[in-house]
Amino acid sequence: MTLLNIAQIIASVILVLIILSQVREAGSGMFGSAQNTVRTRRGLERTLFQLTIVLIVIFLVVSTLSARFPG
Repeated sequence: MTLLNIAQIIASVILVLIILSQVREAGSGMFGSAQNTVRTRRGLERTLFQLTIVLIVIFLVVSTLSARFPG
């Protein structure tokens, strides 16, 4: 295994854990209520959201490099 493969595995596991740890309030989401409510992210929820975006970018960059330089 190359360093890129290991980085990709670590990024994907952390990304899955971060996404699963984000809590939605009851009634929202795919099968929730039909009303459109706008709410702001604060504190830990905002930090997890920003960390999710950073990890997605890292995962995409590592995946692209791994595909470009198989090894």
